[in-house]
Amino acid sequence: MEFKDLDIILASGSPRRRELLTGMAIPFRVADAYAVEERYPASLPLAEVPGYLSRLKSEAYPKPLEENQILITADTLVLLGERALGKPKDRQAAIEMLNTLSGGTHHVTTGVTIRNHAAQATFSETTEVTFGALSADEIAFYVDTFRPYDKAGAYGIQEWIGYVGIGRIDGSFYNVMGLPTRLLYTKLTDFIRTRYSANHKSMNEI
Repeated sequence: MEFKDLDIILASGSPRRRELLTGMAIPFRVADAYAVEERYPASLPLAEVPGYLSRLKSEAYPKPLEENQILITADTLVLLGERALGKPKDRQAAIEMLNTLSGGTHHVTTGVTIRNHAAQATFSETTEVTFGALSADEIAFYVDTFRPYDKAGAYGIQEWIGYVGIGRIDGSFYNVMGLPTRLLYTKLTDFIRTRYSANHKSMNEI
């Protein structure tokens, strides 16, 4: 798939998402930060929240998109039963979250929205993650060494705790990092074929 005629914009401050998009060999640039009030209706099922918030982030982008621009926004949520685990506010909150996840299974859902000047598509993927039992010393070591305060659920699967603490994953590993890479690639290439195939010649002539 040819991306060279497109200006793909990632609107995310997450270094993991930047790393994943780079690994997918998709040329992109990172949008300047902008304000988004990440609120969702209380009646919305938690599994639908990441998709909803990814659309909210897309719609809040402050600049109109030009014909050759595609905006990518995403949101990841850690779900333990009917409870959503966000980013821990401090050390104690991170320790409490990891204690809650220790020895059990939870779900990680990432919602993604891709949008151009005329259309958008939103999709999501869920991965099931099972932790082995973590000791208090292991949790404290991880939190103090890696300081996972910018991560939903207080952990990064690509870090030490993923190597030694996670016993099973059912679904996409990269989804837990922040992007469902296979699904994103499929949806993005389909979006480009659908929206730009008829305009390919004119885009090359710009």
